[in-house]
Amino acid sequence: MLLVFIAVVGGIYWGIFTPTEGASVGALGTGLIAWASGGLTVGKFGEALIATASGTAMIFFIVLGAAFFNSFLALTQVPQVISTFVVEQAYAPWTVLAVILVIYLVLGCVMDSLSMILLTIPIFFPMMTSLDFGLSPEHMAIWFGILVLIVVEVGLITPPVGLNLFVINAMDRATPIRETYRGVMWFVASDIIRVVLLAAFPSITLFLLN
Repeated sequence: MLLVFIAVVGGIYWGIFTPTEGASVGALGTGLIAWASGGLTVGKFGEALIATASGTAMIFFIVLGAAFFNSFLALTQVPQVISTFVVEQAYAPWTVLAVILVIYLVLGCVMDSLSMILLTIPIFFPMMTSLDFGLSPEHMAIWFGILVLIVVEVGLITPPVGLNLFVINAMDRATPIRETYRGVMWFVASDIIRVVLLAAFPSITLFLLN
């Protein structure tokens, strides 16, 4: 497994392949290890293919639905109307950012990350680009994108209905869900502190780019 890790991470950092291609390299490496150790039988390989096809189909249905939704937004000009409304209200940019991040935390309790990003970014991103954070458009896009990705994942472990909490709890059914909530709160608190720091000091996010 250490060799697989070195091959994947090393290949990404050396520019041999992209992170997406690195995922396939990791899958191939672990598959070969499972086959060599006798754990990957024909039956289990078939089960893996079926599970992969089901997950892929689900993701593509989400993407298809988001494509229809984005077409609706483009025709109705909803993002432009909302961004114009926000600018006309003269809300402080940091207030708008805080509200958006809180919305993502709440949505993370009931939606998966891909659905959230595909359905909300077409609305929130034009709104953010219309506000002045003292950053260039390129820097603002990267900074906001990183904040969104972090908060979306934090929302998935936020009690009481964070989706990943039930996945974690299902791995150890002897542990009460209340104990899972109690244990994950330290991670939620530390992640919220991290988001606040990244939002207050964009240079932390952008220093490599600069």
